Amino acid sequence: MMILSSLPVGAQRAQHPEIEISRNTIREAMEYLASDELAGRNTGSEEIDMAASFIEGKFNEFGLKPYFKTYRDSFAIGELQAYNIVGVAEGIDEELKDEFIIIGAHYDHVGKIKSVNGDEIANGANDNASGTVGVMELAKYFGVLRENKRSVMFVLFSGEEKGLRGSKHLAAKLKKDGIDLYAMVNLEMIGVPMKDKDYLAYVTGYENSNLAKKFNEYSYEENVLGFFPQAKQLNLFKRSDNYPFYQEFKVPAQTICTFDFSNYPYYHHVDDEVGLMDYEHMANLVENLLPGLMKMSTTEIKEIKLTE
Repeated sequence: MMILSSLPVGAQRAQHPEIEISRNTIREAMEYLASDELAGRNTGSEEIDMAASFIEGKFNEFGLKPYFKTYRDSFAIGELQAYNIVGVAEGIDEELKDEFIIIGAHYDHVGKIKSVNGDEIANGANDNASGTVGVMELAKYFGVLRENKRSVMFVLFSGEEKGLRGSKHLAAKLKKDGIDLYAMVNLEMIGVPMKDKDYLAYVTGYENSNLAKKFNEYSYEENVLGFFPQAKQLNLFKRSDNYPFYQEFKVPAQTICTFDFSNYPYYHHVDDEVGLMDYEHMANLVENLLPGLMKMSTTEIKEIKLTE
């Protein structure tokens, strides 16, 4: 397909078959995270703790290091105990490794809601097991290849559905720690393709930075990210886990999404189920995000910037 590093993708796959991004691996992870067993992954529940353990196991398998003492970044929402899951693929360049890119998504959902035809579990397949699995697939690639010059932090947030609580907590914590954050890229609701668009996904806050333009250049002129007018009209830039990082760091921090309000009717609904996800689309999107993200992690200077 495209060149991601010094080797063509085919050669990378041959050397590292474990980094294969396929519909089957995506489906397997989706079927667990959005299963009835996890009961909608409500923040503070026993079931979301099971999801957290699953993600931790994958991060460890991929060779990511915990950013903190463990993968769990703990915080409280009232009496609820919650956890962001944070792993790092450390940069290989001695000068650039202290600069960070965050790739994130929220793994919580709303749990059990009003019953429809006897079903009360809001499984949250598209919202946001899809983004969670997308982040895990990207983490697998970066964790195994170890070609990123900058450090790439992979974060699965809890508490998004309760007011972006996990991302607000972590953004403030990292700001206090003084990390050098280059950019934050968030994945939200990527389980079904957009309709009648000449790009694969839209980016919120499109006009706030040159992220989409540079990302498409990095992707060898592939039109991966585009402008979606409704995203601006509905102010989606402020409604997902990218926003606290923009507030704290004033760097490009944006969400990539394929939910266009006409292609999927089951937002916060019990019918947001894995059987409705398009796994070919998800695998294709993740594959097409890789060149841009890898290039972001290897450029000598920070080319992606906020709009003046």
